[in-house]
Amino acid sequence: MKLHFREYGEGQPMVILHGLFGSSDNWQRIGKELSSRFRVFLVDQRNHGHSPHSNDFSYELMSDDLDEFLEENDLEDVILVGHSMGGKTAMTYTQFDTNRLAKLVVIDIGPKQYPMHHDTILEGLHSIDFNVQNTRGKCDVQLAKYVSDVAVRQFLLKNLYWIEKGQLDWRINLNVLSREMSQVIAAIDTEVVNLPTLFVRGELSNYILESDFLSIKQQFTSARIETISSVGHWVHAEAPQKMLALIGQFASE
Repeated sequence: MKLHFREYGEGQPMVILHGLFGSSDNWQRIGKELSSRFRVFLVDQRNHGHSPHSNDFSYELMSDDLDEFLEENDLEDVILVGHSMGGKTAMTYTQFDTNRLAKLVVIDIGPKQYPMHHDTILEGLHSIDFNVQNTRGKCDVQLAKYVSDVAVRQFLLKNLYWIEKGQLDWRINLNVLSREMSQVIAAIDTEVVNLPTLFVRGELSNYILESDFLSIKQQFTSARIETISSVGHWVHAEAPQKMLALIGQFASE
């Protein structure tokens, strides 16, 4: 699958993969800052952003998409960065091939299986009827019945776009993502990876717990784990300068 992407800068290639319900747009600020030192690619994964929709969805398929992207753009010595779902795509890719990679950065996600926890968000997204909620404001009011956090709603509603005047729709493939949520939360295979790896966790997030450290380092033998204080799961949005500093320092080591 040919993935949509944005490209900035020159130098060693760095590929950044967004998380669930996200897109390359979420990483533009950080991508542009990193582009002063790296050739940065912000990639939309399948069923997200401007990339194609597909009825097939799994980390193995997204790993294949990534491999095709790296090959088509002739990218070697890549610093691969992934947040949440993007982190799991990146970890899956290392199970099959690390020849094109120099380093791996995984942001606020581990290789373990996670409990189902997107039910309310999905219910809220499905509750929006574009024949009734025909403006962004009305969509926000409807979604607020399910998602109280304003920042989370703003993030989710970035997926709205105008098909034509007066007609909104989702850029994400909502039906497939809902159907395949068990794939999104599934564990990554436990093959040992020796690639230099940085895991970054938000202190207020429960995605990577201190009790996960040992199993992560057993699978990613050259891993180190850094914690950014006072932030949750959307580390790059809540603490962009700290995120930039960690990625930049690790990539330059």
